[in-house]
Amino acid sequence: MVEPADRPSTAGQRLGAPESFGVSTLEPGLRPPAQPPGRLVSIRVQMLDDTQEVFQISQRSPGKVLFDLVCVHLNLSEGDYFGLEYQDQRKMTVWLDLLKPTLKQIRRPKNTILRFVVKFFPPDHTQLMEELTRYLFALQIKRDLACGRLICNDTSAALMVSHIIQSEIGDFDETQSWQHLLHNKYLPDQDAIRDKITDCHRKHVGQTPAESDYQLLEIARRLEMYGVRLHPAKDREGTKLSLAVAHTGVLVFQGYTKINAFNWSKIRKLSFKRKRFLIKLRADPTNAHHDTLEFAMASRDCCKIFWKICVEYHAFFRLFEEPKPKPKPILFTRGSSFRFSGRTQKQIIDYVKDSELKKVSFERLACLSHCLNRARPHGGTTADIISVNVPEQSPSKLPVSRRHPTHQTTTAATPRSPRTARRSPASQDSPLGSPRVVVNGNASVNGQGVGGVLGPGQIPEGQQLSPLTSPLLTEAGYVRNEDEDEARRKKFPTDKAYFIAKELLTTERTYLKDLQVITESFPSAVGKDEAFPDSVKNMISASYDPVYIFHQGFLKETEQRLAQWSGRSNAHIKGDYQRIGDVLLKNIQGLRVNILHLPLLLFFYTKNPSFSVSSRKVESLCRDFEQQRVCYLPLNIFLLRPLHRLLHYKLILERLCKHYPPTHDDFRDCRAALADISEMVLQLQGTMMKMENFQKLLELKKDLTGIDNLVTPGREFIRLGCLSKLSGKGLQQRMFFLFSDSLVYTSRGMTPSNQFKVHGQLPLFGMTIRESEEEWGVPHSFTLFGQRQSVVVAASCASEMERWVEDIRMAIDLAEQSSSPNNDLLSTSLSDNKLSEDGGGDQESEEELGGSRSSLERQGHRGNTTVHVCWHRNTSVSMVDFSVAVENQLSGNLLRKFKNSNGWQKLWVVFTNFSLFFYKSHQDDYPLASLPLLGYSVTVPAESENIHKDYVFKLHFKSHVYYFRSESEYTFERRVFHLSSSHF
Repeated sequence: MVEPADRPSTAGQRLGAPESFGVSTLEPGLRPPAQPPGRLVSIRVQMLDDTQEVFQISQRSPGKVLFDLVCVHLNLSEGDYFGLEYQDQRKMTVWLDLLKPTLKQIRRPKNTILRFVVKFFPPDHTQLMEELTRYLFALQIKRDLACGRLICNDTSAALMVSHIIQSEIGDFDETQSWQHLLHNKYLPDQDAIRDKITDCHRKHVGQTPAESDYQLLEIARRLEMYGVRLHPAKDREGTKLSLAVAHTGVLVFQGYTKINAFNWSKIRKLSFKRKRFLIKLRADPTNAHHDTLEFAMASRDCCKIFWKICVEYHAFFRLFEEPKPKPKPILFTRGSSFRFSGRTQKQIIDYVKDSELKKVSFERLACLSHCLNRARPHGGTTADIISVNVPEQSPSKLPVSRRHPTHQTTTAATPRSPRTARRSPASQDSPLGSPRVVVNGNASVNGQGVGGVLGPGQIPEGQQLSPLTSPLLTEAGYVRNEDEDEARRKKFPTDKAYFIAKELLTTERTYLKDLQVITESFPSAVGKDEAFPDSVKNMISASYDPVYIFHQGFLKETEQRLAQWSGRSNAHIKGDYQRIGDVLLKNIQGLRVNILHLPLLLFFYTKNPSFSVSSRKVESLCRDFEQQRVCYLPLNIFLLRPLHRLLHYKLILERLCKHYPPTHDDFRDCRAALADISEMVLQLQGTMMKMENFQKLLELKKDLTGIDNLVTPGREFIRLGCLSKLSGKGLQQRMFFLFSDSLVYTSRGMTPSNQFKVHGQLPLFGMTIRESEEEWGVPHSFTLFGQRQSVVVAASCASEMERWVEDIRMAIDLAEQSSSPNNDLLSTSLSDNKLSEDGGGDQESEEELGGSRSSLERQGHRGNTTVHVCWHRNTSVSMVDFSVAVENQLSGNLLRKFKNSNGWQKLWVVFTNFSLFFYKSHQDDYPLASLPLLGYSVTVPAESENIHKDYVFKLHFKSHVYYFRSESEYTFERRVFHLSSSHF
């Protein structure tokens, strides 16, 4: 029973209205349950609006009696979504067990305040059938925002607060809204986004409190932290994590970011043992997790608390009815007897649908502080009286009216309920012929006592009685509202041609930085060393300096055009600046002059012994420079950049010509520029292919030891990658290199530079190949039969096997067509091809180390080259893949988010050479970090990952997950296409 002492009489009591006990949530349709005999004890309960009520229960009453009294007091028919929590003697927040005696749980009832809060958060607020229930949920969201528990971005926070204010004070009034925000705290950092809140609030004109609640819950339910209560834990490695439970299952958080989720359907058992919380998963061959996951918590009590709420969440959302109690054991007990008590979600929904409660409709006072600024028609009283239209029904079915005691200060000496309904016998005197519901008064708003009566005549005529029956849903219910869409449209033009032109700009910025490596960084690093030939210095300067100067001017023109394009978007001037073909066509002649002579330098580079790798001193200088951060790629790739850039221009112009209709103003210029660029590409194509092959052989020379004469005329690189070689020890991982005349297999050596040591060579002339999976019982295996030796190898998967078999057969055909194959690849010590892998061949002798060690090894060559990445990720790459990667180079801003991070970080990202390189901005000289992408998969985030953003793609490899967000649909499609087509 509600404590009557020290309570001022309400208007309904003064008028002689009988008390309405409402509807009990656990025993529908009944008055409060009979209590067992015994001394009565007062228990204080704090409601969601921060008011406190005092209830009297028998000292033997179970927790269910107290909870029933609270729900009856609130006229709450969907009370099973809620619970009573309190702090026990250990200062731990626990839920009141409805089956155990209350006083056995609350040792000091006089000093304990229980809190009535939401316990079970459904995934969709439309599953809440009663408007009152949604209101209480809205109060819970308001509380979570204020205490910083509901983490979200500023836009979502401002939008939710604006709906709360609309519900409390009504339509936007600049002075009133500003003062309201000054005196009330809805967010920890509210002042920073106060303007954004008011901007959102002014758009909610005419929105009722019910609609505001609906919109608030619509936004909140989409947030990752909606309904999440974190329980600190650690994994097996000691990493600090947090566990939580939701309607879907058990969640794992790192900070405020969800990093894993275990669905109920995948969980076989939840248990705890001392401080360890255990999750046993159902057997799943595709699941990379262990069968049992173990998390360490602070204590056994912490484990038990979390285990209990998991049990209750599972029963509430997954079961059709309340689980039956287990039979008591005769002699011994094993395990906990704890079980969920109450109706399941399905039972609640069925009950409310079948009852008459859903037909009740009522008008509600939006906010006391707002309405009391108006004239009080009856001169003021201690009670706020709201006229309600209610069908004739029994008092137990009477709905409650709603007020918003958002800023009341209440003490236990003057308890009052914002929800207690009293039916007036003077209903026949009402002009509307409806009963009058009295809401307890003596409220205080901002510390000031208020009172007043809202007469029936103040209810707008023709207004729908229940706005939530068919709520008016608008785009404001989503995290990204129309303002953000408009801002996006204003920031960027919508024409696809703009984004194609912007790709030209962003890649041009990266290209100019790459030229700067050759024209400035490299000469300054090696220029002072007398060992570097002056002829080579002068040749580089004479060839690349003009290219760099020319592209500085071209980049400036492109930046100016894009700035005009994005700033001049009026339809009547379209065509003046919204074009890029004329800029390209204007610079074609200068491009031709500076590019076509470069093959002469590259030819000199390949033939001049003073500049080639045969010069150990020059080789040492070049490799020392490659250790600098500014040289983020092999030096030879920078030398080929001007030739690769022609391919980029060609692809960009092809996309523009495909996009434009023939009548477009820019079509003619783009087509003319494309014809000129295509002519240059055709002229240089043969040279480009030879130089790319030569560059790749030079790179492989750095990664291999125990091999001679790798870079020879006529030899072509075809594929490199990992295969497992069958030997006396079983399958052993080996790195294979396929050339046009031989197949070389290696293992990673013990040198300081982690070079790959050659074990053997298989000449391709006369070789045959046969699939041998059935013969050896090894999946994806095939046998290579050479003239002097045969080798059994196995690929990691069927697709890898197909690639290797296809390329090896092509290489065999090339070798047989060659008139004079050069098979002498190995050094003298290995030329007999009899190195035994069974006899510890992985260990190099002192002679081998001394004979093959170069200055690079002493400097510590970088270990993230393509060869090393293929080794670690057990994959392969072909020369065709390298050529495709050259064409699929991209630059631009992206927002990056780690799987375990809270927010998005804006970075300048360069995609080249099978890697992503991250910069703070395009002006940086060197990358902050890099991400080799071989082995990664490119997908779009699933709905369960809660990445509610546009244009987001996901890169993942095993447990490594990265999210990237593009600025537009075009850039998103380009990134996904390039990453997908680059052999990951």
